[in-house]
Amino acid sequence: MSFTIRPAVEGDLATLGRLGASLMRVHYGFDSRRFLAPGDNPEAGYAWFLGTQLRESDVVVLVAEQEGPVLGYVYAGLEPLSWKELRGPAGFIHDVVVEEAARHQGVATALIEAAIVWLTEHGAPRVVLWTAEQNAPAQRLFAGQGFRRTMIEMTREL
Repeated sequence: MSFTIRPAVEGDLATLGRLGASLMRVHYGFDSRRFLAPGDNPEAGYAWFLGTQLRESDVVVLVAEQEGPVLGYVYAGLEPLSWKELRGPAGFIHDVVVEEAARHQGVATALIEAAIVWLTEHGAPRVVLWTAEQNAPAQRLFAGQGFRRTMIEMTREL
């Protein structure tokens, strides 16, 4: 599959909103008590949110496109030292999502690699990400990219 990785632009936001909403729905399906409920129009909400991120200097939103249509995106940013997380400065990959029909063709891998290049160029000494416990395919993808397990989140409802 041939595709191009480029920075996201305002014209991509409807597609990014749809993809981000799909990410919300999948996670909510994994654990409805832990993850935000998608609500009535998560597409618009996610498009709005990612639109705010396009203007941030310490964030990157990249898309993979194939002759026009967006196949997926990655959203990453620089994070400062965090005493509460017991880690130094890092790049953080917040989202990686690819259209169902474009999966298993190298799109997610290319998006992650492009985000890592951007984070490295912007001084990140390491890259951190979180993945849902139930998301075994994503965990295999990330392990194949050299990520290792370092923390396990545990949740108790009150």
